[in-house]
Amino acid sequence: MNIFINMNQSVTKKEKYFIDVLSNIIIAIAVLFVLGIAIKDDIAQVFKSGEPQAYYNGDTSKNNISLMINVYWGTEYIDDMLLIFDNYDIKCTFFIGGSWAANNQDVLKDIARRGHEIGNHGYFHKDHKNLSRERNREEIYVTEKLIESICGKKTTLFAPPSGSYNKLTLEVADELGYKTIMWTKDTIDWRDKNTSLIYKRATTKASNGDLILMHPTKNTLEALPDIIKTLKEKEFCLVPVSENIAALIKI
Repeated sequence: MNIFINMNQSVTKKEKYFIDVLSNIIIAIAVLFVLGIAIKDDIAQVFKSGEPQAYYNGDTSKNNISLMINVYWGTEYIDDMLLIFDNYDIKCTFFIGGSWAANNQDVLKDIARRGHEIGNHGYFHKDHKNLSRERNREEIYVTEKLIESICGKKTTLFAPPSGSYNKLTLEVADELGYKTIMWTKDTIDWRDKNTSLIYKRATTKASNGDLILMHPTKNTLEALPDIIKTLKEKEFCLVPVSENIAALIKI
């Protein structure tokens, strides 16, 4: 009798342990499900159909790739970068910081004169997701008017500094007639002074519609010829961002 009771108690403990484990699994699944909905809702809140969005790549049905050069510094490397682009007969998109443009008007004119696309990169390299509606507007609009006064063209693409934006930023950019541009590949050349690493980040698993982010740095300048040659050997066409995303949205 005692043996039977002990065995029964042992089975009960196992069953209880199994039930506890199963309950925890069910709870965990439920939590993940709720979190999944919350995350999905957050994303949907920014990228609802018909609302302004950020573009992380271009048209993946065409073999186009865009080189994007964000400029707030590195002026001493730009002339040589332009020579490389001329030698390979390609056009890129330069996202220009307003404070840089104000002090480097001749360089900006030369970039535009050579046929490269000019984009808006804000004025003071601010964290746009933390700015008010009015400050977002000022950063973009003042830069737009400055670039227009120098180059004679209105910018229509906006690259938020450090990739920092939120729904408000997208709305303000859209109200001002801009498409907000992010990137597919980031060379992180501002941090890593490594020519080989910059080359690998730009070319590894290159795909249709890639938007490749870089800056005017010494190591980027060194890597640039090999980056361009490799992408061309893979039969990609290097085009400005507006051409790359044209099929996704009318500029």
